[in-house]
Amino acid sequence: MKKLERSLSLWPVIAVGIGGMLGSGIFVLPGLAAAYTGPSIWLAYLLAGACVLPAALSKSELATAMPESGGTYVYIERAFGPMFGTISGIGLWLSILLKSSFALVGFGAYLAVFATVPLRPVAIAFLVFILFLNVLGVKKVGTVQLIVVSISLIGLGTLLIFGIPSIDPANLKPLFTHGTLGLGSATAFIFVSYAGVTKVAAIAGEIKNPEKNLPIAMLGALVLVTFIYVSVTFVLVGNVPLSELETNIKPIFTFAESLGGKYAGLAAAVLGVITLISMANSGVLAASRFPFAMSRDSLIPPLFKKLHPKFLTPVSTIILTGAVMAFAIYFLEVHKIAKLASAFVVMMFMAVNACVIVLRETAVQWYRPPYKSPFYPWMQIFGIVSGITLLIFLGGLALIASLMIVLIGALVFLFYGRYNSQRSGVLKLYGHRPASYLLYRKSRNTPKRIKSTQVSSNWEVDTNLDATLTDQAGTVIPLFGNERSPEMLVEMGAALANGRTVQVVHLKEVPDITILDALLVDNPVVTSLNRRISAMSKEREVDVDFESAVTHDLVGTIQKISMQTHCTWLVAGWNGRSGQGLFVRNPIGWLVSHLDSNFALFKDNGVRYIRRILVALEPGRNDKDFIIACDRIATFYNADLSLIRVVDNDATDGDVEKLRDSSETFLVSTMSKTEVIVHKGNMPVRIIAETSAAYDLLIIGDSRKSNRFSFLRGTNKDKLADSAACSVLRLSIR
Repeated sequence: MKKLERSLSLWPVIAVGIGGMLGSGIFVLPGLAAAYTGPSIWLAYLLAGACVLPAALSKSELATAMPESGGTYVYIERAFGPMFGTISGIGLWLSILLKSSFALVGFGAYLAVFATVPLRPVAIAFLVFILFLNVLGVKKVGTVQLIVVSISLIGLGTLLIFGIPSIDPANLKPLFTHGTLGLGSATAFIFVSYAGVTKVAAIAGEIKNPEKNLPIAMLGALVLVTFIYVSVTFVLVGNVPLSELETNIKPIFTFAESLGGKYAGLAAAVLGVITLISMANSGVLAASRFPFAMSRDSLIPPLFKKLHPKFLTPVSTIILTGAVMAFAIYFLEVHKIAKLASAFVVMMFMAVNACVIVLRETAVQWYRPPYKSPFYPWMQIFGIVSGITLLIFLGGLALIASLMIVLIGALVFLFYGRYNSQRSGVLKLYGHRPASYLLYRKSRNTPKRIKSTQVSSNWEVDTNLDATLTDQAGTVIPLFGNERSPEMLVEMGAALANGRTVQVVHLKEVPDITILDALLVDNPVVTSLNRRISAMSKEREVDVDFESAVTHDLVGTIQKISMQTHCTWLVAGWNGRSGQGLFVRNPIGWLVSHLDSNFALFKDNGVRYIRRILVALEPGRNDKDFIIACDRIATFYNADLSLIRVVDNDATDGDVEKLRDSSETFLVSTMSKTEVIVHKGNMPVRIIAETSAAYDLLIIGDSRKSNRFSFLRGTNKDKLADSAACSVLRLSIR
């Protein structure tokens, strides 16, 4: 499969970002927005830029994690699943086409400077022309876009140079004509001006060094455009009285004419015509691709993914986009178009921020962005909260329209998409019960094996890898590629296997958008891992079977492997945390609650030789199966076993001796050398952590019942794993 060439350096990418924003946001909106807040319109642009910042940072992170994916729609669908993907696809489509409709109305206003023409019919006529160009395949050309952006910047820069000296302080008073409410309404109203800031991510596959250049370009474009918006609008209201701006949809023409007379105004009108028609054309191009992508993903009917046989363009989606734009231009008032466009942009930016939270908190294996948003999660939370606030400021129409889009998207998915889509979002796979109420059926994803000599068929429920996995494993060990020492983890699994076969499976989780067939090739990392584990198995004289697989659903695959092998234990590497947040969690928490086998989590702190083992049990708890497992590990390593008990400071000497005697009786059937240690104190985690400094391995445990709750929250076991001085093994007995 051919890939896009990474040929775009930093500055051309910044130009793309600026071009995505510069248009109706400065050539049309300032006058209408001034009616909400007066001369403080420049402050509204500054506040809107601040509210956009979290989305820019979040999308920079998402795009570097998935540089080939290309778009907000894909990120939302991957994080939240196909239903939210359907909603976001419709929302993005509407936001871009409404912004383009607004640009065409502004284009008509600037064109009317040269001749008296009816505004809406002219806008629709040029819309038909743009649709015709898009059907023929005349797409945006980078050089032309760069020229248009350059001309716009030069023209606006010229206005600034001549406008600053002529600012009339009287025009800047009063700063707020409608108080805080007016400023908030203006900020929400002009939010659509920044809609193009994240367009850079759509060309992530063509950017050189995307992990570095993409976030710099996105943030650089945002800063530069914010500066342009703020400075131009400040000089604009300083030169043009508010009474001439409040209903003006060609404010740059009015500004230029007030500075330099008729010819300066005509030059500004030409600038507006070129910029707005270019913006509308690129908007139609971008908007028409969302229904095309959704149809390709089986979320809407296949009619919308058909291409013209000659021009290879999605004719049906172009026509549909044009029809909705024509309706908006003809029937909606100008300010309503802007409000609706802003509302949909706010919704999508909120979803982008939420995507980062979901993907980070679930710790999904494939999500490893080279660039990470700073100040996480507070930056994303600010973006979501500010988005909700802006939606409220936009008023009832915007809120109703947003709810309608959610409803329409949900209905489209329920009546069509759910029967055809084979994807499942990360939140669906790893969400807690509160999140699951929002979601839908679980799809059947199909992992495939990587094998140097052959390729196996697709997984079908429980029949995957039947020919290669042992059907009676003592222990199954999934390897994810981030283990400190895979050999040590396999050793620990062999100790629990009690002489039975150890099934090791190297798993690589990839996004749903990745075709698994493309990954069925030799992998030198997997080959090396197989060799190292084979050497360890010979040295330890244990039976180890090694396999490798690629999957879209990591935890589902592990569960299926556990069922196929009928294993007694499943042993996995651990970072010391098993529960994160209310709505999303680490996959480990899901596995502990759903597997039928015993479960062991091993946190490798670099201890290579196991000679002394410390076992921690809560007072009053005597789990024989737990001690049998601990003794099995001690026997495998020929290590000493110490059982530590911690009682409260107010415990009597008699209580201590009674606990010691019962614990020694509890250990009487063990094969290894044992002892009992009893400590007094009200801080058991600290006491056990300090004691662990004299040991090589600390074993802790929970019952399965407690795991269903404590593993979701993260408890003292997690804190103990973080503070222990030796390696930690957490056992969950079925």
